[in-house]
Amino acid sequence: MARLARLVVPHQPHYLIQRGIDQQLIFRDTQDHVAFYDWLRLAARQFKVAIHAYVLMGNQVQMLATPADAQGLARMMQWVGRYYVPYFNQKYTRIGTLWQSRYKAAVIDPEQYLMKCSLAIDCHPVHEGLVASPEQFHWSSYLHHIGSKQDPIITDHPLYWALGNTPFDREATYKELMEQALTLPWDDGLVSAVGKGWVLGSEAFKFRLEQQCNQRVRPARRGRPFKTLVTLADVPK
Repeated sequence: MARLARLVVPHQPHYLIQRGIDQQLIFRDTQDHVAFYDWLRLAARQFKVAIHAYVLMGNQVQMLATPADAQGLARMMQWVGRYYVPYFNQKYTRIGTLWQSRYKAAVIDPEQYLMKCSLAIDCHPVHEGLVASPEQFHWSSYLHHIGSKQDPIITDHPLYWALGNTPFDREATYKELMEQALTLPWDDGLVSAVGKGWVLGSEAFKFRLEQQCNQRVRPARRGRPFKTLVTLADVPK
């Protein structure tokens, strides 16, 4: 099925994935992680993108981020690539692109998917077999979310703050949620949705986005469409 045209909605969280070309490594040592992280932090600030969760894996980057405008995500990723790719190519004596393609992204319904996506990102190193527990991987947002370190790249989402009345409560709740997440399949269809640009959310949320953006945000139904007038009241909650 064809991928939908990329949809970017200001002030809504997005799940992003950027992979290395042919699944090649984009981080080979600690210095590479540090360089990418520093440029990403600067770009997020410059282009007004709030990053809520991230993981820098060997051959890919995943993020949960909210842009202030429709251009912020693309500008941030382009700016990082403009600095990181020449750095990487020069260091490892290579030429050409580093990325498999342009980054993939999907708008998410925060009420249903923000915590699920954040946990999926933070537990990805465990499911890939890189570490036995998420706190052992130092290039993700997990240590920030459980209070082990303050990560300057992270802007906590209001729904993270809603996990508890105090920092200790929030951190303990997130750790409990992670323990539950580690017993479940890692992505549960998240990566497929991101790759195709499908919005992740309730039918009501998707309908509102389609009305707001005048753009299809989900796979088309098979068969001939019914010629009936649909209102928000008709959409399942």
